[in-house]
Amino acid sequence: MTTGTVVGGGPNGLAAAITLARAGVETTLLEADDTVGGGLRSFEAIVPGLVHDHCAAIHPMAVGSPFLATIDIEKRGLRWRSAEIECVHPLDDGTAGVLQRTVADTAAGMGPDGAAWRALFQRPVEGFEKIGPAMMGPLLRVPRHPLALAGFGAPTPLPAAALARAFRTPQARGLWGGVAAHTFRPLHEPMSSAIGKGLLTAGHRHGWQVAEGGSGAIAAALLAEFEDLGGRVQTGVRVTAADVPTTDVTLFDLDPHQVARILGDRLPARVRRAFTRFRRGPGAFKVDFAVQGGVPWTNAHARRSSTVHLGGEFAEVAATERAIAAGTMPDRPFVLVGQQYLADPTRSVGDVHPVWSYAHVPHGYTGDATEAIIAQIERFAPGFRDRIVGTAVCSTTEMSRYNANYVGGDINTGSKDPLQLVFGPRITVQPYDLGVAGMYICSAATPPGPGAHGMCGHHAATRALARL
Repeated sequence: MTTGTVVGGGPNGLAAAITLARAGVETTLLEADDTVGGGLRSFEAIVPGLVHDHCAAIHPMAVGSPFLATIDIEKRGLRWRSAEIECVHPLDDGTAGVLQRTVADTAAGMGPDGAAWRALFQRPVEGFEKIGPAMMGPLLRVPRHPLALAGFGAPTPLPAAALARAFRTPQARGLWGGVAAHTFRPLHEPMSSAIGKGLLTAGHRHGWQVAEGGSGAIAAALLAEFEDLGGRVQTGVRVTAADVPTTDVTLFDLDPHQVARILGDRLPARVRRAFTRFRRGPGAFKVDFAVQGGVPWTNAHARRSSTVHLGGEFAEVAATERAIAAGTMPDRPFVLVGQQYLADPTRSVGDVHPVWSYAHVPHGYTGDATEAIIAQIERFAPGFRDRIVGTAVCSTTEMSRYNANYVGGDINTGSKDPLQLVFGPRITVQPYDLGVAGMYICSAATPPGPGAHGMCGHHAATRALARL
């Protein structure tokens, strides 16, 4: 019997374990925490029964994941839910950029920018079934549908700031800038359009959906699938250099620095050197709120959306992202707000609702961004402060304690600068290989990067099976 071990039980570790087990590999999953899930965990910490997501919250990439499509999610108890509006980016004058489910509805609300929005997204959304698998895999592969992928990918090498010039209104530019800022990179850099274009294309095709009952439901579905395949799970197990698994195949759902510490001189010198030099990205400072009556947004669309981006006009968003990349904390950081309860009312308790938020901050930021987050919400929702029932704060330090891959609050598992976005931890056409027989890396540090899609783990496990 061929044996396998997966170290780390985040979405990619679970996906890798399932892929191995389906192929008949006797697989064990080792997780350092008491529960599996990584960024896919939910909790009650402020009001009993009020459900908050620890990290991953809105899942446009997961809903369309080719790997998750292989699982009967209804059987596993996973149900996707959508709010009335996908995403809103309010401005100080009370208007907003509004992302609707369809390209047509979004464009219709954009006035003079509707034609530009359709030109950017209509064809990629219509051809998503062709380009989706290529989008969610290593970029250095010959695609099955090169013309369709070229139509999607042509703008992605551009800086987000350059693509913003395609729009004439501050509402459309702000909406684009807020989504592009998910890359945690300065928006004037090459390829800073890539993640934003992918999120918007997937979101128009499948929606910016949430998991009913919390993001932990995704992890629970994956765990049930793995255990039904005969997989074994051991929690509370932190692998060190002294106890590296000796199975036929070992996959690490860990960031490159951890892999280098565990394997040490077993790694080829070039791989160890690349992994120890792996570049971190800026951090996230997270605050969960219990809010009486919800957030009193000035813009009516924001009261109906599961996702709200706060950063003002495009130039302001670009300035804050440039500042945090340089290690400077802005007075008004870019803030993401999740109102998952609008899609999934089961998360609320009566008229008290869970509101999820985090600010982009410099890597390893040691200050307290709570007041800055509240001030940004108050800026677009006067009276919010008076509705707060309680808070749960997760600093960059606490974020890395919650998940060892999130060092310094880096929830993307590494800087998504052009080189690391394309290649992963090192420059190679085989991003999952470690140069050690039977061992691979499968974390979000590898292509296609962060998200609840599980594709990094699935691709790494597929590579491992091919080489057995």
